[in-house]
Amino acid sequence: MYGYWGKILRVNLSDGTIKEEKFDESFAKKWLGTRGFGIYYLLKEMDPKVDPFSPENKLIFATGPLTGTSAPTGGRYMVITKSPLTGYIAMANSGGYFGAELKFAGWDAIIVEGKADHPVYIYINEDSVEIRDASHLWGKLVSETEEKLKEEVGDKNVQIASIGPAGENKVRFAAVMNNGHRAAGRGGVGAVMGSKNLKAIVVRGRKRVEVADKGKFMEVVREKIEKLKKDPVAGGGLPKYGTAVLVNIINENGLYPTRNFQTGVFKYAYEQSGEAMAAKYLVRNKPCFACPIGCGRVNKLPTLGETEGPEYESTWALGANLGINDLAAIIEANHFADEYGMDTISLGGTLATAMELYERGLLKQEDIGGDNAPPFRFGNTEVLHYWIHKIATREGFGDILAEGGYRLAEKFNGLEYFMGVKKQELPAYDPRGAEGHGLGYATNNRGGCHIKQYMISPEILGYPYKMDPHDISDEKVKMVILFQDLTALIDAAGLCVFTTFGLGADDYRDLLNAALGWDFSTEDYLKIGERIWNAERLFNLKAGLDPLKEDTLPKRLLEEPMPEGPHKGHVVRLKEMLPRYYKFRGWTEDGRIPEEKLKELELEEFM
Repeated sequence: MYGYWGKILRVNLSDGTIKEEKFDESFAKKWLGTRGFGIYYLLKEMDPKVDPFSPENKLIFATGPLTGTSAPTGGRYMVITKSPLTGYIAMANSGGYFGAELKFAGWDAIIVEGKADHPVYIYINEDSVEIRDASHLWGKLVSETEEKLKEEVGDKNVQIASIGPAGENKVRFAAVMNNGHRAAGRGGVGAVMGSKNLKAIVVRGRKRVEVADKGKFMEVVREKIEKLKKDPVAGGGLPKYGTAVLVNIINENGLYPTRNFQTGVFKYAYEQSGEAMAAKYLVRNKPCFACPIGCGRVNKLPTLGETEGPEYESTWALGANLGINDLAAIIEANHFADEYGMDTISLGGTLATAMELYERGLLKQEDIGGDNAPPFRFGNTEVLHYWIHKIATREGFGDILAEGGYRLAEKFNGLEYFMGVKKQELPAYDPRGAEGHGLGYATNNRGGCHIKQYMISPEILGYPYKMDPHDISDEKVKMVILFQDLTALIDAAGLCVFTTFGLGADDYRDLLNAALGWDFSTEDYLKIGERIWNAERLFNLKAGLDPLKEDTLPKRLLEEPMPEGPHKGHVVRLKEMLPRYYKFRGWTEDGRIPEEKLKELELEEFM
């Protein structure tokens, strides 16, 4: 096989066994990689109803066939498991260099099972795999962990995926971190890693991924890179200002969620924008493996020295969503969230939930620790650094915040103030200003998530063409489905979704066929994406998902009209779109997958 080694590493932490397993091309053609491999093994080998923190939950690190190649952005990997935040599927994507190194070591995926009886790390040096003691690393920050492990194995070129104290303490939105500031962030995958007493995976590889026709592949790669460089977003805005180039764009369009989604306009947005960051703090860009875009930021603060980020989502989550406009404080908070290993979107969403509960009188000062604790008032920067530490270590009221915004709001009788879907906090776009995006939120397999169907592209940015953000026609509903299936394909291939700024479905077909030697049509590849999406949905249904109750949005977004800006007076008309979404998906009226659809997608073995 080209693009694959056909090898999966299985590590059981309970009994210490390490096994190599093979797969063939027919398996690859059905599931492609990353999310596809992950959901296959979860459905095949695990009861979807297991406790996410139990040894029975599996933790899968998977690459795609283009991971480790020169395909543009070919450095992605994913962590797939059952989420402790939502109780449903978690598939968290990360860039940097870890994914490529895993491929160079000769492995397509790692399945981690069981639970070690003390802290450990897995050391992979190509075919040599060991489970080593990590007791001396427990409690260390991410940067300290990476530094000590490089010293310990005597190789500064290893790549490391690790957790910080947040993962160790099973914070429900803990991330898996690599290269210091790259995060497989959403769904609490780091907490599952912590529950297994697994501190890190250290990888070193020297092999090279073989493609079917190197000359043809490089010709296709050059053509796609050229398309990306000519694109105004992929070749202009993202390299120049990073993902925070979106701050001004989204704010001016009136859907920049402010003070826990109470409005979509933040008057201080420019002060935390990519442009402001570049003018005040930017040192240089930092691309991931094989990336021609280079949206990563290296910033410098007098208090910290050099650090990376924040991305658009983190800037918003720790800024406008909390009513905070101090960019230096946001950069610093992002730095410590990375060091502790936390998803910044859920972190910010949880703090925003606390702020609204506090300001509405449901959460009292005595609840949070009395006079010693900074009050949860919108705009209070003291909240950031104080509570980030308390959450990561589960100290005092931080123990309650570490459970996430849904459980916090439930505890203090304010669920209507939790801005999330399926218990996962929403990201940085108010769907009252992009209703197709709202349908995407409501139906997303991993809960409140923007990136698995980025409808901001057509509704705001005009990719692949401009759509009215308040059009809720069949065309819009079908576009949401297309974006979901296409993103599943891009993820499974091992590429970054930012390539959609410049590339379309046919471009991914060209890259995959040239690398793998296949002769698939665009429709063939999209069918793989549809299979993955439906398999994840099936996992959620088996885990207990109630579609008619949980494929929804917060009451505020459905019933409270946007109070100001270009989308003033609008709500998300989800009830008008959802039945058609189910219909076009080929599902039942109550959002379940019928037998004939499962057979069409070759999912009968999981019925």
